[in-house]
Amino acid sequence: MNKELLQPIRPLFIVFILVNALAIAGKSFLLKQGISQDVLILGNLLLFGVSFIAYYITWRSLQSSNPQAFLRAMYGSFMVKFFLTAMVAFIYIMVAKKNVNKPALGICAVLYILYSFVEIKALLKLLKKKKNG
Repeated sequence: MNKELLQPIRPLFIVFILVNALAIAGKSFLLKQGISQDVLILGNLLLFGVSFIAYYITWRSLQSSNPQAFLRAMYGSFMVKFFLTAMVAFIYIMVAKKNVNKPALGICAVLYILYSFVEIKALLKLLKKKKNG
């Protein structure tokens, strides 16, 4: 892939690897706290994948000469990311019923905010580099 595409989102990969490493290494701690390791790792994977796709869509819009393409891509990727994660959380809640792991869902909500922050920071860095942006 393009170096210009991947370099600004290096922190996204670092967060993904760090959260997974902590979830795997701290399995006993998570169990003591009542946090499901599986929900945490799968939630992290989903959030990373959706954030990367949203970042890629918005990055592609920066290549367009139309200045409105960036705004459309930014709002569109936000909506896709938000509704997809909400839908997956809803499906998990409906399937798990009374066995929903609320602490893991809370951590995933914090991860959603963290991934969104990292994604927006990377996009703003690219936008500053763009000559006509």
